[in-house]
Amino acid sequence: MTETDNSAQIWRNARLAARADPADVLENAAIVVRDGRIEWFGAEAEIPSAFAGAASHDLEGRIVTPGLVDCHTHLVYAGNRAEEFAMRLEGASYEDIAKRGGGIVSTVRNTRAASEDELFTQSLRRLDALLAEGVTALEIKSGYGLDVATERKMLRVARRLAAARPVTIATTFLGAHALPPEYAGRADDYIAHVCSEMLPALAAEGLVDAVDVFCERIAFTLEQAGRVFDAASKLNLPVKMHAEQLSLMGGAALAAKHHALSADHLEFLDEAGAIAMREAGTVAVLLPGAFYFIREKQLPPIDLLRRHGVPIALATDSNPGTSPSTSLLLMLNMGCTLFRLSVAEVLAGVTRHGAKALGHTEVSGEITVGAKADFVAWDIETLAELAYWTGLDRCALVVRHGAVTVDKRK
Repeated sequence: MTETDNSAQIWRNARLAARADPADVLENAAIVVRDGRIEWFGAEAEIPSAFAGAASHDLEGRIVTPGLVDCHTHLVYAGNRAEEFAMRLEGASYEDIAKRGGGIVSTVRNTRAASEDELFTQSLRRLDALLAEGVTALEIKSGYGLDVATERKMLRVARRLAAARPVTIATTFLGAHALPPEYAGRADDYIAHVCSEMLPALAAEGLVDAVDVFCERIAFTLEQAGRVFDAASKLNLPVKMHAEQLSLMGGAALAAKHHALSADHLEFLDEAGAIAMREAGTVAVLLPGAFYFIREKQLPPIDLLRRHGVPIALATDSNPGTSPSTSLLLMLNMGCTLFRLSVAEVLAGVTRHGAKALGHTEVSGEITVGAKADFVAWDIETLAELAYWTGLDRCALVVRHGAVTVDKRK
């Protein structure tokens, strides 16, 4: 660094919550950014003299947090299932809907039929809604193709979204999401296809950052999930799991055995699973949008996760069937109201714990020296407002990798 560093930028006059912690907000703070990374942060009065010639930006006393991380989404798909939602309200069962060609099969059908460009256009609108609320990194799963061609198309769209917008996107292969119609009654054969053909081909094309599996009575067994994880391990890919959402299958413990990044949903998690997750460093990703939308009754065991020190993340689970939401801020409110999480817990869940579940090397979920300069300035008086308001836009400014990507300042 030269004696006076003119290549840096200084973001002054901030109320800085470097870890999104309501108990740790530094008044009259500043952030120094250089080459897209955080070079220094602290009290404005203590800015090193080396940055005297740096360009300066006034944050006008706003609260600043790390950029938000949405670590579990199914953002890429075609069509929607609003009509099925209306049918359920009128008393139709899931079986009734399935007989009419609805459910996940309808999303698979629409996604297979859509061109890559059509899929990109539909998905971009959902992505933009997340970015407008301060999301700077997210995960996108495949899983609505259930064949090589469509899974490839979905993952290619996810990569295109990352190129089209200033956002970090981690892709997850979820070929083991459901049994495709052409494999009806042949789940083992389909898992063999996932492990020996689909995953290796897509990984070889550089489309896969992690591998997921839906382990549930209506999806795939523990043994089948283990086969998917073994296939991922051979390709040096990290894993995660949809686990214990509808019943206790032991999925969380299996995920922990494979050192999974996360186990997600977890409404029926038991103590053995929680202990295994803690020991493996596996994050618990809670999805209040799905809990709300399908009217689940079984709350995830929050006290169990707290007692065993399992890090808790929060995400939208944005998908057409069970959580058609594109608001991570709404999930903060739902995490507090439905799951009785504290403001500090939900904020950690969409920053540093969400980043850990995402597993991307360039996403820390914190404002810290050396990290990518991803942060958000908010028009709020306290951090509690981020979980309090629903529908009131409080995001004033988003900076990703040191560049302004959203600016709503008056």
